Parts: sequence; structure tokens; C-alpha cells
Amino acid sequence: MGSTAIPPISTRGTGDVLKSNKLVDNKDARHVKTYEVALKDKDFVEGPWSQNNLDNGAGLLIPVPMPLGGVIIIGEETIVYCSATAFKAIPIRPSITRAYGRVDADGSRYLLSDNAGLLHLLVITHERERVTGLKIEHLGETSVASTISYLDNAVVYVGSSYGDSQLIKLNLQPDAKGSYVEVLERYVNLGPIVDFCIVDLERQGQGQVVTCSGAYKDGSLRIVRNGIGINEQASVELQGIKGLWSLRSSTNDPYDTFLVVSFISETRILAMNMDDELEETEIEGFDAQAQTLFCHNAMHDQLIQVTANSVRLVSSTSWELLDQWNASSGFSVNVATANASQILLATGGGHLVYIEIGNGKLVQAKHIQMEYEISCLDINPMGENSHYSSLAAVGMWTDISVRIFSLPSLELLTKENLGGEIIPRSVLLCKFEGVSYLLCALGDGHLFNFLLNKSSGELSDRKKLSNSLAIAKEGELSIGTIDDIQKLHIRTIPLGEHARRICHQEQSRTFAICSLKNCQTITEETEMHFVRLLDDQTFEFISTYALDTYECGCSIISCSFSDDNNVYYCVGTAYVLPEENEPTKGRILVFIVEDGKLQLIAEKETKGAVYSLNAFNGKLLAAINQKIQLYKWMLREDGSRELQSECGHHGHILALYVQTRGDFIVVGDLMKSISLLLYKHEEGAIEERARDYNANWMTAVEILDDDIYLGAENNFNLFTVRRNSDAATDEERGRLEVIGEYHLGEFVNRFRHGSLVMCLPDSEAGHIPTVIFGTVNGVIGVIASLPHDQYLFLEKLQSNLVKVIKGVGGLSHEQWRSFNNEKKMVDSRNFLDGDLIESFLDLSRSRMEEISKGMGVSVEELCKRVEELTRLH
Repeated sequence: MGSTAIPPISTRGTGDVLKSNKLVDNKDARHVKTYEVALKDKDFVEGPWSQNNLDNGAGLLIPVPMPLGGVIIIGEETIVYCSATAFKAIPIRPSITRAYGRVDADGSRYLLSDNAGLLHLLVITHERERVTGLKIEHLGETSVASTISYLDNAVVYVGSSYGDSQLIKLNLQPDAKGSYVEVLERYVNLGPIVDFCIVDLERQGQGQVVTCSGAYKDGSLRIVRNGIGINEQASVELQGIKGLWSLRSSTNDPYDTFLVVSFISETRILAMNMDDELEETEIEGFDAQAQTLFCHNAMHDQLIQVTANSVRLVSSTSWELLDQWNASSGFSVNVATANASQILLATGGGHLVYIEIGNGKLVQAKHIQMEYEISCLDINPMGENSHYSSLAAVGMWTDISVRIFSLPSLELLTKENLGGEIIPRSVLLCKFEGVSYLLCALGDGHLFNFLLNKSSGELSDRKKLSNSLAIAKEGELSIGTIDDIQKLHIRTIPLGEHARRICHQEQSRTFAICSLKNCQTITEETEMHFVRLLDDQTFEFISTYALDTYECGCSIISCSFSDDNNVYYCVGTAYVLPEENEPTKGRILVFIVEDGKLQLIAEKETKGAVYSLNAFNGKLLAAINQKIQLYKWMLREDGSRELQSECGHHGHILALYVQTRGDFIVVGDLMKSISLLLYKHEEGAIEERARDYNANWMTAVEILDDDIYLGAENNFNLFTVRRNSDAATDEERGRLEVIGEYHLGEFVNRFRHGSLVMCLPDSEAGHIPTVIFGTVNGVIGVIASLPHDQYLFLEKLQSNLVKVIKGVGGLSHEQWRSFNNEKKMVDSRNFLDGDLIESFLDLSRSRMEEISKGMGVSVEELCKRVEELTRLH
């Protein structure tokens, strides 16, 4: 180990010298020495004390503040306190301490966390300023900590880079398991994302990302998808739900009492009883033998029920029917809405009917006919009178528009065409912070909002937006609250081990993972590596194949071979021997899933680590140390199968990342950036066609199209290269030209083609290809390949936004996004910052107009273009 400095232990009164300590590693022995920093001479001076021959695993120094002073040295088997006047040591259970947090200002107590997530309290016992000893006590288990911050009143924040961070409380008394730790809150952390795959588990055309997240015991799979999650509080089995409304017993009751549940041919009422349980009840004036289209509380302690044939006014105290409005013969009600004093409904043929609610009376006040059918309605009051609306919002089929009418006259005030082919499903008139809006939700889940002028009904500033809640889903009614993460819903599958690689197989409805488990014994810590098979619905382990001692899984794919109808899992491994710098041996294992079990069909020894596997023209392409190797799937005379080497290509330092397209092979090298290889069928050979001659240490590669390839490197940059197939000379054709550069600020571990959103045929975004990436910090990001004219438009918008939106701490956006490594720093090019561009939607109206002026484009058009971009994710 090299020198490790720590913050100053103390300062002298003269202010000219700082003291510090450091560990010195000399032939596996550890010593600690102190130095004084002479500020005047800017030099190190030999310090007042030193300590030789410490724990060989000593690697963490904790400065102890005055008046005690000194330093705590944390080893793997001992903890030592050292100062000029004292030396105290205690043995500990073998472990690697990863984080510490000081509890008291005087530095007499510290929380320590090790690589197994075990939390200990270290106490320095002392008499006044004289240290008398050390004591350590086991408190319990947390996430594997990266930071520990003692807040107050026994509440501690445990920050983790390896799992979810936690807010914990340290109790005075242990629980039944002997733990003093109580977890108060968890904070989701997807990092480190080592690998992921994109699947459509629910077969609805919407991708979900399944990540290998976390490390050590906090390793997990995370299923990430667009949408919200519900924290369920109550549920009841109910099939065929068509609608759901909550009602109060009386107009002035603070809480809703009833849930009206509508089915295709009946309506049922649920109520909370005294034990807070859902039970069925009846409201006599309601039509229980018809599907309810709308329900609402009305003035004078009355209830409204709208069905296809009628509107019923019912007393909420006696539950008897007070009045009824019937639809004209041959025209059934399709959609309806109401507030406390008004009802608006639409019947077939585009008829719009306005009804006013009196005390025990329903009065039809107006009726008009529209040119198209009506899809949704709203008359939510926004004025001084909370029971009456002077405006009505109407969504239309056919012309895909939303319209504003005045009440009671039903005079058309405004018409706004929404564009596209997706109909408005729901409209709402509402107020936020005194400003009136119209919200309009489309059938594809997107939401528009408009500024609404209450007096004229005019709509402007078209823009895109998104706690008990009742929700109907197929076969079930659930009641709960929306979770904290509004945009992404994340489900955690704890593994208790570190998943390193993942792959999905559609045919067997399974996932396969390569994982490692840390096994702790009293004397040593060992690693065990597995290939595990999981059910893709329950995520339970259904089969396991244990790898050999020192063997670990490096790559995994699902593929099929020429002349073989079966689908296989292929796993590439490496034997990581302690005495070897680089693996010299590995295996390719070919499994088939039979009756939910992994069956080993074939294995092939390799002369190195199998870093990457790809299905390639009915064959298997492997990256093995510095070589690319192609294998054929051959049938033996006895009917069994084997992998047989066909050809290969040398010329890499380490070929770590490989992607293929047709006969082209793109290789990401440890140090030599990206190279392009071509497989020649006739000759049965692989040859290099072009390479990037820059020295980039690659972390991931992907093929964007036939000519453009995407790379990520270890200085947190992204770049794109293009092959010059039309160039005049061989030299130019042999060079991959760098055409895009960008500083992402994240270490990318994997790119995958795919999307988290449904691709809609009417949307421009549906035709834009996207690549998803996962990073060490747990970031999931999207890279979209934009058409040239859209890129130029958004580039101009970005340059205007940079003038208006200032970076945190006044940092320059251009400087932050500049590609930079040890060799060069250049401005970003051919990449745009999507997060910055989408922040346009969060600007104030005046800021938007400032940007609009600079662009020469209306605010509405800018909003529309940026909203279209948000559909990519």
C-alpha cells in the first residue's frame, strides 16, 4: 500500500505547523509515522511519534479531535489507538472496515461498518484527557456502508454505494434477534449497475429494464419500468370492474364513506365498517342492475347516479329516489360528469345535455348536437362558488380536439386541436396556486396542460405535465398510496449475492444470471460463483449450476445455432487464480433449459477469460483475452453436440466488449479504443477493416447503425466513430473517424438497444432509435439518434438555454460537457444534453418567452417539440 494521508490532528498555537499521520507499507508490514507540515517552508518535518509493525491489513486512519488527540488505526484483525502518550489495542473479528462516523464531538465514540454491513460501536475509554482503553460492541446489520453520519437522538444516516441507503435508529434495547438497529427509511440506489437487459415481461409492447444492481450481500435484481407503484393498504377480489367512485354520507362529511364499484351489468356499493374493513352495502335509490357511468355527491345531502338510460337523484340520508331524468329512446348515455349542482352528459349521435340539480329536482336546462361523438367531459368548479361551474370542457373523437363551452348556454368559446391519432380520454378544469388550467389526458398516457382564461374560455401556453387512491385492475380492486418515485417504478428482488451478468430467454420464460456469493467463515472469506436460472414472473431461483473453485462467470447470452431448433444459454467463464495477473484459462458452457432445470449440453476450454459472447450467423463469437474466436456448433457421430473453432483474430490488448451486426464485428478494447472487424464467409476468416487510433480505455460499446458506433471510456466520456467506407484511400478506409464527443460524468458499464416507453405509430418519437445505458452510480440513461433537422433545431435551443439556465455553483455547461481525458480536452460535438433541453418545460413563462424570442419560434411550438422529446423515455 502507498502513503495515505489524513486530515490534520491538531494545530499549534503559532499557526505555522500542521501535524499529520500516514501509514507506510514496507514488505507487507505496516507502520504509522507522524509528520508536521511547516507552513512557512511548505515542507514535511519529522513528527513527534511513530508506531511500527501494525496489523498487516491496517488501511484506515481515524483522527481523534483534541483534547484526546491521536489516531485510531483500523486493521482487519485489530484496532489500535495511538498518540504520543498512549498505545491501546483490541482484537476484532476478521473484517474489512469500509466506513466510520463520529458520534460525539469529543471523539470518544465511533460507528464502524464492515464489508458485510455489520455495524459496531467503538468506544475510547478515558479519564479526563488520558486514554485508558478501547471497547467495541456489535449493534446490528445495515446496508454495506460507504458513509456514516450520526445526526442526533440516536438517528444515523447510512449512505451506501452497494445497496439502498438507510436512515436508522439505534435503540437502547435489542430486539428479538439481538439487534439494536431499526431501519426508519430506505433510499433507492440502483448502483452499481453491472449489467442489465431489456424485456417486455407483460407482453404489452413496453420495455422494462432488469438490472444487476448492488454488491456483496446487498446484490439484487431491480425491475425498472415507467409508471407509478401503489403501496397497497386493502384489496378485495372483484372481477370485471368498469368504474369506481367514492361518496360521502352527507355533503359536509370530511371523509368519503362509500365506494361505488361499476360492472358491465350491475353496480355494487362497498363501505368501511367500524373495524376499517371493506364490506358490501346497498343504496336503495341506486339502480343496482345497471352499469354506473358516473357518481357524485350533490347539494342538499343528495347523490347522483348516471347510467346508460337515466340520471337518478337520491337522498344521501334516507337513500330513497327523489327524481329521475331518462335518456331519449334510442340514444343511450355514453359519458357523464357532475359537480354538486350541475350535470353534463353526452348521448350517442354527439348530443350534449346540460342538467341542473335542485332540492329533490333535476331540470334539463340545455341540449345541443355536436358534429362528432364526445369522448370525455368536465365541469369542475373553479370560481368563487365551489358548487357551480360557468365553463365546460369537452374532448372529442374524430377530430381529436378539446373544446370549452359556457354554462348554462352551451355556447362554444374555444376549440383546440391536439393533433395525432390518440383521443383525449379525460379532461379536467382546475386551479394551481390561483392560476386556472385545463388538463387533458390522452389514451396513450400523455398529459397536456393549457392556461385557461376563465372569462373568455381561451386556451394558451400548451404544455406537458404527470394520498389515498383507489385503483381498478383486471380481477382486483386495490386501495393504497402512490410511492415517492413518480416516473419510474422500481421493484427490488433481493439476492443476498452479487449478480454480475444477466440474460433473458423468451422461449423458456426464464432469466439466467452469473453471480458470486461471499461466504464468511471464522478463518477466511471465500467466493462461490454460480450460474442461476430464475422464473421470469416470480423471480425465484429454479435451478443452479455451481462453477469450479476460482472460476467466475464473465458473459452470458441466449442463442440458437444453425441446423438446430433448440435455444441455449451460453456462459463464458474465467479461472481467476491468485498467482496470475491475467486469466490463462476459461470455459464456454452451453446449457439448455429442460423442465425448468439447467442441463449442461457442451463445454469448451479456452486459453483465457471469455469476456464477451455473441450470437453470430448461427455460430458463437467469443472474445477471449486478446483474441476474437468464432465457433461452429457441430454434430458428433454419437448425436451429441460440440463447439468447434472455425477462425479467429488477434491484435487486441484485451477484447472486453463486442457487438455484431451482419458480418461486422465491433470490438471495444481495454486500451486501444474501438476496432471494426469483418467476417468473410468464403475464406472462413475474420480480418480488421478499420480502427480508432486514439488510446481510449473502453468500458462499453454499441452499434448505432451500419456506419456509426458508440463507445464509453473510463474518464466518463462518450464518443461516436464512423467508418469511411466511401473514402478514396485504404488509409482513410482503415481509420474510424471520431465524429461525436461528450462528457457524461458517469462510468457506463453497458449499452443496450431498447426503450422504456411504448412506441406509438402516431408519434415522431416512435421512429427515433434509442439506446439505454447503465452506470456504476446507478444511473439509467437514454441516448437517442436524432434526424439531422431535429438535431439542428435542438442544438440551437440548447445554446439559447445555456444563456438562461446557469449551472450549479456557476459552473459552465460547455466546460462540464467537454470531452476530457489525460491526453486532451475538446468541446462536445454531435451530442445534446437532453436533461438541459427538457428543463425548458420547467421554466417560468417569461423565461420561455425569452428563449422563444432568441429562437424565433413560438413558445407553444417549443413546448410541443420538447414534449415530443420527453416521449423517448
